[in-house]
Amino acid sequence: MSLAALREAARGCEGCDLHRDATQTVFGDGVPDAEFVFVGEQPGDQEDRRGEPFVGPAGRMLDRALEDAGIDRDKIYVTNAVKHFKFEPRGKRRIHQKPTAGEIAACRPWLEAEMRLVDPAVTVVLGATAARALLGPAFRVTRHRGEPIPRRDGAYYVATIHPSAILRAPEQDAAYDGFLADIKVAARLRRAGVS
Repeated sequence: MSLAALREAARGCEGCDLHRDATQTVFGDGVPDAEFVFVGEQPGDQEDRRGEPFVGPAGRMLDRALEDAGIDRDKIYVTNAVKHFKFEPRGKRRIHQKPTAGEIAACRPWLEAEMRLVDPAVTVVLGATAARALLGPAFRVTRHRGEPIPRRDGAYYVATIHPSAILRAPEQDAAYDGFLADIKVAARLRRAGVS
């Protein structure tokens, strides 16, 4: 199966209740044979409306870090652990809600299929929800961020905070610097020739 076929199949996903309120399934996007895959939590409001991952404020923060780390945004694949936007309506706004373990599990087959098809050298795990999906519920980003973790022979995970955490941080410059340091670990792994 190709990524295009998988994306088309995911459009009709009703594996959990999130599809009922979300505008659409937001599947991964990018280069099918990317050396880097960046996995976030779930689509945000703008991603849900546009149907593309990482196009809102967190996406702009990720783009900044990619540029600063020397990673070409046009040569990566971006996706989320959960494919539908979970939110709570507040007036005209839709406020992000954290996915449950059940919702993460319901989307896991989509994420696993993406990972098999792209099979990147480096997978950057953005935040706790992505870490739970890829590295298990016991994994703690705060304890292991920036550490290369073997995924398969010659391929690694690198966990870090989600870029949206930088936007909420009281010390945004310090939060960004730590995030960028972790992204640079991923860049160095690839330059070192992992495959």
